[in-house]
Amino acid sequence: MSKGVVLSVDDDAGLQVVLEVYLQGEGYSFISMKDGSELPEKLSKEQPDIILLDLVLSDTDGTSLIPVIRQHTQAPVIVVSGKNDTTEKVICLEMGADDYLTKPFELRELKARIKASLRRVEEKISASSAQPKEQKPDTTENLNFGEFTLDRDQFQVFDGNRNSLDMTIGEFQLLEALVMAPNRTLSRERLFELTRDGEYDAYDRAIDIQIGRIRKKLGDDGPRLIKTMRGVGYMFSPPD
Repeated sequence: MSKGVVLSVDDDAGLQVVLEVYLQGEGYSFISMKDGSELPEKLSKEQPDIILLDLVLSDTDGTSLIPVIRQHTQAPVIVVSGKNDTTEKVICLEMGADDYLTKPFELRELKARIKASLRRVEEKISASSAQPKEQKPDTTENLNFGEFTLDRDQFQVFDGNRNSLDMTIGEFQLLEALVMAPNRTLSRERLFELTRDGEYDAYDRAIDIQIGRIRKKLGDDGPRLIKTMRGVGYMFSPPD
């Protein structure tokens, strides 16, 4: 049984062969593409569990494909690029990518990041479907705040007109963690523990970047709903 379907978008044919052999050996199904222009059609036919995206493609800038991917799927996106630039990383995360891995990389690290991304999705699905006795009765219920609904079955946030805010899995998990603790200050480290795997790095701006994206998607209400507690973290302030 496959551990998941990996779609790799990269025009490096040699790397694609290496990834295919390695990931198939680790139990994953593998789909490769060299051109970004065909990605929308591919996503309309295939349902990858995770997407590896190079930024330098022969026919397009990979960065521009991130919002295209988000229009078709909420599968985690790991940018795999030779660009080791902080600004580039921030831009990709702000546009909806879930992780960023710089080339050259160890195959074991790629596998670990794929497993971590898929595990977060699986845990979210399990939390929504399971009903353990120790949980509060409303842990799988949708969460409402103001005009917004946090749909825990679809992992999306909808406005009053039922328009999706197109949040990534990471953004959804972060907003959910805040909404579940109203009027409580959550440190960046605590938010990291609730939404990510791995060891917290105080210099990692990923949480701040995601908060900025969430606020933007919430529109004018964003800064009022999610307040910055300077030097500490963030607090969700529910509307009156």
